[in-house]
Amino acid sequence: MTDGTNGPAARTAVQRSHRSRWLAGGAVAALATVLGLTLVLRTGAAPACAAPPAAGSTQQGKATFYDSKGEGGNCSYPAAPADRLYVALGPSEYAAGAACGGYLDVTGPKGSVRVMIMDQCPECAAGHIDLSKEAFARIGDPVQGIIKVSYRLAVDPPLSGPLTFRIKEGASQYWFAVLVAGHGNPLSAVEVRQGSSGAWRTASRESYNYWLIDSGAGPGPYQVRVTDTRGHRVTATGIRMAPGQVQRSTVRMYGGTAAPAASSRPSSASPKPTASPKPTASATVTPTPTAATTTAAASTPSPTALLDGVALAETDSLAASSGGCDT
Repeated sequence: MTDGTNGPAARTAVQRSHRSRWLAGGAVAALATVLGLTLVLRTGAAPACAAPPAAGSTQQGKATFYDSKGEGGNCSYPAAPADRLYVALGPSEYAAGAACGGYLDVTGPKGSVRVMIMDQCPECAAGHIDLSKEAFARIGDPVQGIIKVSYRLAVDPPLSGPLTFRIKEGASQYWFAVLVAGHGNPLSAVEVRQGSSGAWRTASRESYNYWLIDSGAGPGPYQVRVTDTRGHRVTATGIRMAPGQVQRSTVRMYGGTAAPAASSRPSSASPKPTASPKPTASATVTPTPTAATTTAAASTPSPTALLDGVALAETDSLAASSGGCDT
């Protein structure tokens, strides 16, 4: 994140969930005494009231920018979007990965831009979004570093193609983990079954955006049923136990059927947290609802101060410690 005053904030572009700002014990005590502030050491975990931005609701806030260096962020995508229009959200809106793969329409002083949610910004309070430098430049002056913005969750944004699936490295018939991409709206559920007649098993989402079944789902191939937050549901078939490969299905999340035939390709990028595989798929659809899109408006900034060599977000420190939730 760049704040326009001290340059890049002290955090790496990748593994954002682990880029918390820590103060040495003595410095914490001294700072708390001098400023009367309660500082909470955060790991980027979602607060209890965390939830992705709500459809139909426009948020006012501020935007800064950063560069992921081509990486796919905390959502574990193999790479950043080709157009490099992406955004990182604070813990309260990243919501332990629930926002991954959705899109925001963001409006700033110079116009609007649509960005994909692919990362977490641990130090960002609610209302503070961290855009890619390319997205920021479209709606504001990078020299300012921080701009007021408004943003809104896009509903049924146009899809670039069918769903893709990536089985995590380390996965097997005894431990299943899959990354689903290309869905447009945030996802609400992923279910898996062996073959075409087995019982559906519900996967649980991890904060790094993989869907896990700890006891495994069998050797495959699998059917994977995907449901998004707008109620669209599709089923992809022929997903193989092929760790590390991006498997392109033949089904779109909504807006019509998909591409010619399923294919798979090895992925050079690996996910964040743990190790597991990634599959190659062919797919089939289930229901698919309707679509709509939205755009955004404007928000407010916050500089960073350097105290004893430790960067602290002045306007974010207290709000961030509570995850930006109402009390």
